[in-house]
Amino acid sequence: MTLHDVAARAGVHYSTASRVLNGQGNVSPATRERILKAARDLDFVPNTQALFFARGTSRTFGVLTQDAAETFALPTFGGASLALGAHDIAMLHYDADGDLSALERITARMRSRKIEALLVLGKGPEQPLKVVTSGLRVPVAFAYAISANRTDASFVTDGIGAGRMVADHLLDLGRSRFAHVTTSASLAARQRQQGFVDRLRERGTQMVVRRSLHGDWSRGWGEEAARRLLPRMGQLDAIFCGNDAIALGVESALTRHGVRVPDDIALVGYDNTEGNSWPGARYPRRQHLTTVEPRLGEIGRRAVEALVAAAAGTAPLPRGPQPVPGELIVGETTAPGT
Repeated sequence: MTLHDVAARAGVHYSTASRVLNGQGNVSPATRERILKAARDLDFVPNTQALFFARGTSRTFGVLTQDAAETFALPTFGGASLALGAHDIAMLHYDADGDLSALERITARMRSRKIEALLVLGKGPEQPLKVVTSGLRVPVAFAYAISANRTDASFVTDGIGAGRMVADHLLDLGRSRFAHVTTSASLAARQRQQGFVDRLRERGTQMVVRRSLHGDWSRGWGEEAARRLLPRMGQLDAIFCGNDAIALGVESALTRHGVRVPDDIALVGYDNTEGNSWPGARYPRRQHLTTVEPRLGEIGRRAVEALVAAAAGTAPLPRGPQPVPGELIVGETTAPGT
């Protein structure tokens, strides 16, 4: 059914039917109701794209991803997609496939498309993204990425908050003798370490192993770090690890040497790989590893919500980095099941 069919059924001119169905036009209540009834009877579905362009809008946001297939970019992209769908906003998606030099070229192509906002999605805060957006004249926000322009709205994980959250959890359990196993090659890991150490100090304690053990992100590094810590097991009762893979490696090596987790050593990771970090994921009622869920889907959602408000003119974009708090998922490595 077309708008012409609705007008014919209602016995009015095409332009009158168009104005009424667009929420405009000064017509009598009886005529308006006749047009609306004709549309219902014919199960008329407006051409949304034509309606948007008639109003001078597109209801389309550009989404530029650094590498959409990257493990932790996927849930951020998923959260953004769900938020766009909830607002009935279409997505024009370009992916740089990991090529940072392509970001500027793709952004230039965006200028020729009628987008109302641009979301730039990265792979974490390690390398600030340089995206030239001055010619777009639309709101721009970054998700799971830091803009090279420090005033741009950049929605990121709250690493410092995560470290503080873990420290509070372990201290509240009565643990007091800590070590930290992580990597030095990551800004996010250093932020988590800073939050952890600072919170311990605020609450009147500090790590027994004063220097964090630094390696890579692998389970193998976790096993190696645990072997280094074995001579000090009697002095420790908790270990915070930079990610879940490291934590599982630490646990594997410790249990092989008779150390009981969590009875002797409480263990916490980061990433919630057991819960997959996907937006809307249902965490197991009881999972093995205590960890921090970074809520990557929420990062994508918040970035989109900020862009929607800015594009509608109801609220300005926030300035600078916007840390999104994670969520502590308590598992059996700090609180054994009953």
